Amino acid sequence: MDRVGGPLEVRDVPVPSPPPGGVVVTVRATGLCRSDWHAWAGHETLTLPHVPGHELAGVIEEVGAGVTKWSVDDRVTVPFVSGCGTCAWCLSGHAQVCPRQEQPGFTYWGSFAESVALPAADTNLVALPDSVSFAAAASLGCRFATAYRALTARARLAEGEWLTVVGVGGVGLSAVMIGKALGARVIAVDRTPAALAAAEALGADHLLVSDGADVPAQVHEITGGGSHVAVDAVGHESACACAILSLRRRGRHVQVGLLPPVHGHPRLPMDRVIAWEIDVLGSHGMAAADYPPMLAMIERGELRPQDLIERTIGLDEAATALPAVATASPAGITIIDPAR
Repeated sequence: MDRVGGPLEVRDVPVPSPPPGGVVVTVRATGLCRSDWHAWAGHETLTLPHVPGHELAGVIEEVGAGVTKWSVDDRVTVPFVSGCGTCAWCLSGHAQVCPRQEQPGFTYWGSFAESVALPAADTNLVALPDSVSFAAAASLGCRFATAYRALTARARLAEGEWLTVVGVGGVGLSAVMIGKALGARVIAVDRTPAALAAAEALGADHLLVSDGADVPAQVHEITGGGSHVAVDAVGHESACACAILSLRRRGRHVQVGLLPPVHGHPRLPMDRVIAWEIDVLGSHGMAAADYPPMLAMIERGELRPQDLIERTIGLDEAATALPAVATASPAGITIIDPAR
């Protein structure tokens, strides 16, 4: 990427070297995510030229000085937030809010490549069980892991509660799958029939079309007073407002979709938040320390991130697919295989 909003080019660049405390990973799979599009569109500060990509899984090819937990040929994945490994937040297991965090594909060159260098390996890498494919693991780093932590650690979704998911792309479908695995009753909201059909296949109890409809009123009727938990999985002013207004009194809203201040900060129904004592929660990925319970559910078959993969493409196709993310209507996750 040579300029913001410009065409992307597949070309040879120098092979990366591991930073002190870091590793170089051969990328076996990496996800194409809306967050990558935000960076390409100029909603993030980048140093150009730039290589996007932040959801990845692969095999360690080189280990830097000071790494104690990892070896060449280890199968690994990594959260999209890389903590520094030394601050109080990282040491307490909350690397996802590290004030000195790095992010592949944002603060340094990312995983739309054959190899990627990753910092602070002992803090950030996650061992990948043999039973979890590289493609499935690549979907975990941003969308799936973010949805998992948003529902478990942030919203504390309980069995039998109502969950409304606004926007069922990659993160939204992940939230549907995780919500059902946790025993919730799930309402999926989207503007496209294909996305809603995918949500239905994952077990969504109700499907609502967002175009021109009073979705909050429908949610309140279905649930008898509103959902207990709502997620904006899109990152748009209208989606956020829809999610908040779909909640019952003292409900919990989790903001997962990015809300860049393109036209000023979004206007939100804070009057409802105050009057109904609604909790508004941010969720920013998931630290490596929190992966084991999620991976255990995947190994037991309770969660199947591989079912969310819609297609696999190569780097050449990714160069044209990334700029089109904002207008595309995928019914699942797109995975990039750099060797394809």
